[in-house]
Amino acid sequence: MHTIFRHPKICPLVIALLIPLGVLADISILREKGKLIVNAGDQLFTQYIYADENRAKPVFYPILGPRGNEMTRNYPFEKEKEGEEADHPHHTSLWYTHGMVNGFDFWAVGEKKGKIVHEEFIEMNNDSFIESNLWMDPDGKTVCQDRRKISFNIVDSESRAIDLEITLIASVDDLTLGDTKEGSLGIRMAPSFRLKGKVAKGSALNSDGIAGKSVWGKRASWISYWAPLKEEEIGISLFDHPSNPRHPTWWHARDYGLVAANPFGVSNFEGKPKGTGDMVLRKGEEITFRYRILFHVGNPVDSEVSQKYLEWSVQKKSG
Repeated sequence: MHTIFRHPKICPLVIALLIPLGVLADISILREKGKLIVNAGDQLFTQYIYADENRAKPVFYPILGPRGNEMTRNYPFEKEKEGEEADHPHHTSLWYTHGMVNGFDFWAVGEKKGKIVHEEFIEMNNDSFIESNLWMDPDGKTVCQDRRKISFNIVDSESRAIDLEITLIASVDDLTLGDTKEGSLGIRMAPSFRLKGKVAKGSALNSDGIAGKSVWGKRASWISYWAPLKEEEIGISLFDHPSNPRHPTWWHARDYGLVAANPFGVSNFEGKPKGTGDMVLRKGEEITFRYRILFHVGNPVDSEVSQKYLEWSVQKKSG
C-alpha cells in the first residue's frame, strides 16, 4: 500500500488568476519500499532512495529539471548510457557524506568503507521530511548519526529546489570531520554540464565572479553550472547558507561534472598543513549545515541566481 502526502487545495480558481500555472504544481511524496517518490504536480521531480542494498548511502535519483530533463548522471544506476563515462561509481547523482569521519571513509564505496544507514523517518509532511541515519564503520559499528530535514520547493514556473538541513551528531564519542577534499554535499551532473569532454557544453560561475574550471577550491556563497538544451539554457546552482560553519564554503567543483560543497578540505584547497580543516565535535555535540540545490531555466544572470540566493539566505533554521 502506498501512502500519499499532498498539499491542501485552497481557492485554486482565485490563485490561478494571479500566479503563472507553473507555480501551482503541488509537491507530493509517495512512499514505496526503500524510497520516496517526489512529484511536482503530475510530473516526477525526484526519488529519494534511502534503503537500497546497492547503495552505501541515501541518494536522490533521478532528478528532473523544470523542463523535465535529467539533471544528473545516470551511472552507476544505469550502465552504458550514451555520452556518459563510467567513472567514480560513488558519484551517485545527489548525496551527502564525507571522506574522513573519525578516520573512516564514507565518500568512496567498497568493503572497507563506511555506510550511512537509514534509521527512521521522524516526520513526514506534504513537501518535506525529517530522517535519522546511522553512520557505520566497515565493521558495522556506529560512528555518529545525522538528522536531516529535506524540503522540496517549486520556486517559480522556471525553477525548483531541494533544500537540505543536515545535522551531524557526535552521539557515540568525540567526532572528527577530517580535512579532505572528498566531501561533502555532492552532485554529479548530467554530461552536458561538463566543462570538458566529447559531450561537454557547460559553463560555470561562482558568486565572486570566478568562471570556468578556476572555480575549483574557491570559497563562494553559491556556484552555478549551466548548459544549452534545445533552444534555451538549463542550470544547476548550489547555495551555501550564511549560517553554516565556515561560510562561505569551499567548492570541490570539477570540470567533469562533480560539484561538492566542502567546508573541511582546507589543506587540499589552499595548500595549508594537513589537518587544518579538521572540525571536532565533543560527544553529545552537534552541528548543522544548510544547502539549497536550485534547478532552473537560464544561466545565472537570466535566472537571477544571485537574487534567489539572497531571498533564500535570509530564511531562518527550522525548529
